Parts: sequence; C-alpha cells; structure tokens
Amino acid sequence: MEFVQQNMMWVALALVSGGMLVWPLVAGGGVERLTPAQATLLMNREDALVLDVRETGEWTSGHIPGARHITLAQLEKRMSEIEKFKDRPVIICCASGNRSSSACGQLKKGGFEKVFSLGGGISAWLEASLPLTTKS
Repeated sequence: MEFVQQNMMWVALALVSGGMLVWPLVAGGGVERLTPAQATLLMNREDALVLDVRETGEWTSGHIPGARHITLAQLEKRMSEIEKFKDRPVIICCASGNRSSSACGQLKKGGFEKVFSLGGGISAWLEASLPLTTKS
C-alpha cells in the first residue's frame, strides 16, 4: 500500500494504459477483424473497398495500393462518396486497428453490411511484408 501511495502517478499511468489496451476489445465487440492475408483474399476475390481512415500525414507516408482515404473525423460528412460501395465488402484500416473499429460502427449505422477492420492496421500489413504505396 505504501508503494501505491508513493508512486500514485505511475500506478495511474499503468491503469490508464491498460485500459487503453483493453478498450478496442470492449468497444469493437461487433467488429470483425481480418488478418492481412484475409483482407488480401477479400480484395482479390470480392473486389473489397479498402478505406484508410488515418490522418493525411500518415496516409502520404504510405498506404495500401488502391485504398481510398477519408479521415475518421471526416467520415460522417463524406459518407456519400462511398455510398456506391454498400454492396461490396469494405475493409477499414488505420495505423493499429483502433480507429478502424470506430469507423466500422459509423459505416454500419450508415447501412453498410459487409464491414471489416484490418486487425493490427497498417502495422500488421507491414509485418506481413505486404506493399504500401505513396501514389494517390
């Protein structure tokens, strides 16, 4: 107990960071996560739309070839741009998989039925040795 009192700031930091690690599991309960291999198959076999919801700076540093870019903050306003893809699978990606869970929820509310999150995000894509491009 004395340790906790003397290190209150570190204990609080540990609790907050632990909560942040658990949050995607709790918040994204209804989101189906795909591995990079599963995402690639869906892209190739069912012409899935890849939607990157990262910030512009992250996007320009490298993104999945053929992906569309709409930041998470702009997604609700720009939903009409992707309405024509409602019948196709949509794979949402971000840096690590956290923002994509939120975007999946927004798209489902917007009437998209086949919505998936790239589990682990662009980080997992790179770990699987899959290519990124800087071309728009």
